[in-house]
Amino acid sequence: MLTAITRKASPRLAACELEFLARRPIDIARAQEQHRAYEALLEKLGARVTSLPAEPDLPDSMFVEDAALVLDEVAVLMSPGTPARRGEVASIEKALAKFRSVERIELPATIEGGDILRIDHRLFAGLSSRTNAEGVRQLAAVLAPYGYEVFPVRVTGCLHLKSAVTFIGRNTLLANRGWFDTAPLAGYDWIDVDPQEPHAANALVIGGIVMFPASFPKTRARLESRGFRVEPLDISELQKAESGLTCSSLLFEAS
Repeated sequence: MLTAITRKASPRLAACELEFLARRPIDIARAQEQHRAYEALLEKLGARVTSLPAEPDLPDSMFVEDAALVLDEVAVLMSPGTPARRGEVASIEKALAKFRSVERIELPATIEGGDILRIDHRLFAGLSSRTNAEGVRQLAAVLAPYGYEVFPVRVTGCLHLKSAVTFIGRNTLLANRGWFDTAPLAGYDWIDVDPQEPHAANALVIGGIVMFPASFPKTRARLESRGFRVEPLDISELQKAESGLTCSSLLFEAS
Protein backbone atom coordinates (compact mmCIF):
# COMPACT_ATOMS: atom_id res chain seq x y z
CA MET A 1 0.00 0.00 0.00
CA LEU A 2 1.19 3.51 -0.74
CA THR A 3 2.47 4.90 2.56
CA ALA A 4 3.27 8.51 3.43
CA ILE A 5 5.31 9.63 6.41
CA THR A 6 4.68 13.26 7.29
CA ARG A 7 5.42 15.46 10.29
CA LYS A 8 3.33 18.23 11.81
CA ALA A 9 4.59 21.76 11.26
CA SER A 10 6.82 23.04 14.04
CA PRO A 11 5.46 25.97 16.05
CA ARG A 12 8.83 27.59 15.26
CA LEU A 13 8.41 27.26 11.47
CA ALA A 14 8.93 31.02 11.11
CA ALA A 15 12.56 30.51 12.23
CA CYS A 16 13.23 28.12 9.31
CA GLU A 17 16.39 28.18 7.20
CA LEU A 18 16.03 30.41 4.12
CA GLU A 19 18.47 30.88 1.24
CA PHE A 20 16.61 32.03 -1.85
CA LEU A 21 13.57 33.80 -0.39
CA ALA A 22 13.30 36.92 1.75
CA ARG A 23 11.93 36.21 5.21
CA ARG A 24 8.27 37.10 5.67
CA PRO A 25 5.95 36.62 8.65
CA ILE A 26 4.33 33.16 8.72
CA ASP A 27 0.88 32.64 10.20
CA ILE A 28 1.66 29.43 12.11
CA ALA A 29 -1.96 28.43 12.69
CA ARG A 30 -2.72 28.81 9.00
CA ALA A 31 0.46 26.95 8.03
CA GLN A 32 -0.55 24.07 10.29
CA GLU A 33 -4.03 24.06 8.76
CA GLN A 34 -2.55 23.95 5.25
CA HIS A 35 -0.34 21.04 6.27
CA ARG A 36 -3.37 19.15 7.59
CA ALA A 37 -5.07 19.76 4.23
CA TYR A 38 -1.95 18.37 2.53
CA GLU A 39 -2.18 15.20 4.61
CA ALA A 40 -5.90 14.94 3.85
CA LEU A 41 -5.23 15.19 0.12
CA LEU A 42 -2.59 12.45 0.35
CA GLU A 43 -5.22 10.24 1.98
CA LYS A 44 -7.84 11.18 -0.62
CA LEU A 45 -5.43 10.07 -3.35
CA GLY A 46 -4.92 6.70 -1.70
CA ALA A 47 -1.98 7.04 0.69
CA ARG A 48 -1.91 5.68 4.23
CA VAL A 49 -0.53 8.62 6.21
CA THR A 50 1.65 8.26 9.30
CA SER A 51 1.84 11.75 10.78
CA LEU A 52 4.72 12.25 13.22
CA PRO A 53 4.38 14.80 16.02
CA ALA A 54 5.85 18.26 15.62
CA GLU A 55 9.45 18.90 16.68
CA PRO A 56 9.24 22.27 18.50
CA ASP A 57 13.02 22.75 18.54
CA LEU A 58 13.50 21.95 14.83
CA PRO A 59 11.85 24.66 12.69
CA ASP A 60 12.34 22.87 9.33
CA SER A 61 11.39 19.40 10.53
CA MET A 62 8.08 19.34 8.62
CA PHE A 63 10.18 18.85 5.47
CA VAL A 64 10.72 15.13 6.06
CA GLU A 65 11.87 14.41 2.51
CA ASP A 66 15.22 16.05 3.20
CA ALA A 67 16.07 13.57 5.96
CA ALA A 68 15.80 10.34 3.97
CA LEU A 69 15.42 8.64 0.62
CA VAL A 70 13.12 5.60 0.59
CA LEU A 71 13.42 3.06 -2.22
CA ASP A 72 11.82 -0.36 -2.63
CA GLU A 73 14.88 -2.14 -1.28
CA VAL A 74 16.31 0.24 1.32
CA ALA A 75 16.01 3.57 3.12
CA VAL A 76 18.99 5.93 3.05
CA LEU A 77 19.34 8.46 5.84
CA MET A 78 20.61 11.78 4.53
CA SER A 79 23.26 14.11 5.94
CA PRO A 80 21.61 17.56 5.92
CA GLY A 81 23.61 20.45 4.58
CA THR A 82 22.99 22.76 7.53
CA PRO A 83 23.94 21.74 11.10
CA ALA A 84 20.61 23.05 12.41
CA ARG A 85 18.75 20.34 10.48
CA ARG A 86 20.82 17.29 11.41
CA GLY A 87 18.71 16.61 14.49
CA GLU A 88 15.76 15.79 12.22
CA VAL A 89 17.20 12.48 11.08
CA ALA A 90 16.89 10.44 14.30
CA SER A 91 13.08 10.38 14.48
CA ILE A 92 12.84 9.67 10.74
CA GLU A 93 15.18 6.70 11.18
CA LYS A 94 12.93 5.34 13.92
CA ALA A 95 9.83 5.72 11.75
CA LEU A 96 11.42 4.10 8.69
CA ALA A 97 12.98 1.18 10.57
CA LYS A 98 9.50 -0.38 10.70
CA PHE A 99 9.46 -0.61 6.91
CA ARG A 100 13.00 -0.82 5.53
CA SER A 101 16.57 -1.71 6.30
CA VAL A 102 18.56 1.48 6.72
CA GLU A 103 21.80 2.81 5.25
CA ARG A 104 23.24 6.25 5.94
CA ILE A 105 25.34 9.01 4.43
CA GLU A 106 28.10 10.27 6.72
CA LEU A 107 29.87 13.62 7.09
CA PRO A 108 31.81 15.24 5.50
CA ALA A 109 29.21 14.32 2.91
CA THR A 110 26.13 16.52 2.86
CA ILE A 111 23.00 15.58 0.97
CA GLU A 112 19.27 16.31 1.28
CA GLY A 113 16.36 14.41 -0.20
CA GLY A 114 15.05 17.52 -1.93
CA ASP A 115 18.05 17.22 -4.23
CA ILE A 116 17.18 13.68 -5.36
CA LEU A 117 14.97 13.32 -8.43
CA ARG A 118 14.10 9.66 -8.95
CA ILE A 119 12.94 8.28 -12.28
CA ASP A 120 12.73 4.50 -11.95
CA HIS A 121 16.28 3.25 -11.27
CA ARG A 122 17.91 6.52 -12.31
CA LEU A 123 18.55 9.09 -9.59
CA PHE A 124 19.51 12.65 -10.48
CA ALA A 125 21.29 14.27 -7.54
CA GLY A 126 21.49 18.03 -7.33
CA LEU A 127 24.82 19.60 -6.48
CA SER A 128 23.48 22.53 -4.51
CA SER A 129 24.19 24.61 -1.42
CA ARG A 130 22.85 21.64 0.60
CA THR A 131 24.34 18.67 -1.29
CA ASN A 132 28.03 18.27 -2.06
CA ALA A 133 29.97 15.97 -4.37
CA GLU A 134 30.92 13.64 -1.52
CA GLY A 135 27.24 13.23 -0.68
CA VAL A 136 26.50 12.22 -4.25
CA ARG A 137 29.48 9.85 -4.28
CA GLN A 138 28.39 8.12 -1.08
CA LEU A 139 24.81 7.81 -2.30
CA ALA A 140 25.98 6.19 -5.53
CA ALA A 141 28.13 3.74 -3.57
CA VAL A 142 25.30 2.79 -1.21
CA LEU A 143 22.81 2.23 -4.03
CA ALA A 144 25.02 0.52 -6.64
CA PRO A 145 24.36 -2.97 -5.19
CA TYR A 146 20.63 -2.39 -5.72
CA GLY A 147 21.01 -1.49 -9.38
CA TYR A 148 20.50 2.28 -9.15
CA GLU A 149 22.51 4.80 -11.16
CA VAL A 150 23.19 8.25 -9.72
CA PHE A 151 23.84 11.26 -11.96
CA PRO A 152 25.04 14.61 -10.54
CA VAL A 153 23.20 17.75 -11.70
CA ARG A 154 24.52 21.23 -11.03
CA VAL A 155 21.90 23.49 -9.34
CA THR A 156 22.42 27.25 -9.39
CA GLY A 157 19.17 29.15 -8.95
CA CYS A 158 17.27 27.54 -6.08
CA LEU A 159 17.49 25.59 -2.84
CA HIS A 160 17.17 22.01 -4.18
CA LEU A 161 17.06 20.26 -7.53
CA LYS A 162 13.37 19.48 -7.05
CA SER A 163 12.69 23.17 -6.52
CA ALA A 164 13.58 23.42 -10.21
CA VAL A 165 12.38 20.16 -11.77
CA THR A 166 10.03 17.27 -10.94
CA PHE A 167 8.98 14.18 -12.87
CA ILE A 168 5.25 14.12 -13.58
CA GLY A 169 4.99 10.89 -15.59
CA ARG A 170 4.66 10.18 -19.32
CA ASN A 171 8.43 10.77 -19.75
CA THR A 172 7.78 14.43 -18.85
CA LEU A 173 9.58 16.88 -16.59
CA LEU A 174 8.05 20.07 -15.18
CA ALA A 175 10.91 22.53 -14.92
CA ASN A 176 12.43 25.95 -14.57
CA ARG A 177 15.35 25.18 -16.85
CA GLY A 178 17.20 28.36 -15.93
CA TRP A 179 18.00 27.04 -12.46
CA PHE A 180 19.97 23.83 -13.20
CA ASP A 181 22.11 22.06 -15.77
CA THR A 182 19.65 20.29 -18.07
CA ALA A 183 22.27 18.21 -19.93
CA PRO A 184 22.07 15.13 -17.63
CA LEU A 185 18.30 15.05 -18.22
CA ALA A 186 18.40 14.90 -21.99
CA GLY A 187 15.85 12.59 -23.56
CA TYR A 188 12.82 13.64 -21.53
CA ASP A 189 9.91 15.81 -22.62
CA TRP A 190 9.54 19.18 -20.93
CA ILE A 191 6.82 21.44 -19.65
CA ASP A 192 8.35 24.79 -18.75
CA VAL A 193 6.90 26.81 -15.90
CA ASP A 194 5.27 30.09 -16.85
CA PRO A 195 7.92 32.86 -16.73
CA GLN A 196 5.78 34.75 -14.21
CA GLU A 197 5.83 31.71 -11.89
CA PRO A 198 9.51 30.73 -11.55
CA HIS A 199 8.90 28.64 -8.40
CA ALA A 200 6.20 26.47 -10.01
CA ALA A 201 8.33 23.43 -10.93
CA ASN A 202 7.67 21.38 -7.80
CA ALA A 203 4.73 18.99 -8.13
CA LEU A 204 3.84 15.67 -6.53
CA VAL A 205 2.20 12.91 -8.59
CA ILE A 206 0.09 10.19 -6.98
CA GLY A 207 -1.93 7.74 -9.05
CA GLY A 208 -1.62 9.88 -12.14
CA ILE A 209 -2.94 12.99 -10.34
CA VAL A 210 -0.63 16.02 -10.16
CA MET A 211 -0.77 17.70 -6.75
CA PHE A 212 0.11 21.30 -7.48
CA PRO A 213 0.29 24.63 -5.57
CA ALA A 214 -2.83 26.72 -6.10
CA SER A 215 -0.67 29.86 -6.31
CA PHE A 216 0.58 29.00 -9.83
CA PRO A 217 -2.50 29.10 -12.11
CA LYS A 218 -0.59 29.90 -15.30
CA THR A 219 1.64 26.84 -15.00
CA ARG A 220 -1.35 24.76 -13.97
CA ALA A 221 -2.98 25.74 -17.27
CA ARG A 222 0.12 24.51 -19.11
CA LEU A 223 -0.12 21.14 -17.36
CA GLU A 224 -3.81 20.78 -18.13
CA SER A 225 -3.31 21.76 -21.75
CA ARG A 226 -0.97 18.74 -22.03
CA GLY A 227 -3.64 16.43 -20.63
CA PHE A 228 -2.49 16.17 -17.01
CA ARG A 229 -5.14 16.05 -14.29
CA VAL A 230 -4.26 18.60 -11.62
CA GLU A 231 -5.39 18.77 -7.98
CA PRO A 232 -4.56 22.27 -6.66
CA LEU A 233 -3.72 22.85 -3.01
CA ASP A 234 -3.20 26.09 -1.10
CA ILE A 235 0.23 26.03 0.57
CA SER A 236 0.79 29.79 0.53
CA GLU A 237 1.99 30.04 4.15
CA LEU A 238 4.24 27.00 3.79
CA GLN A 239 5.78 28.47 0.64
CA LYS A 240 7.16 31.31 2.77
CA ALA A 241 9.44 28.63 4.28
CA GLU A 242 10.69 27.58 0.79
CA SER A 243 8.27 24.65 0.80
CA GLY A 244 7.13 22.70 -2.20
CA LEU A 245 4.85 19.68 -2.27
CA THR A 246 7.39 16.87 -2.49
CA CYS A 247 9.33 17.97 0.58
CA SER A 248 6.58 17.38 3.14
CA SER A 249 6.24 13.61 2.78
CA LEU A 250 8.17 10.41 2.29
CA LEU A 251 6.19 8.19 -0.10
CA PHE A 252 6.80 4.47 -0.59
CA GLU A 253 5.03 1.16 -0.94
CA ALA A 254 4.63 -0.95 2.19
CA SER A 255 2.44 -3.82 3.30
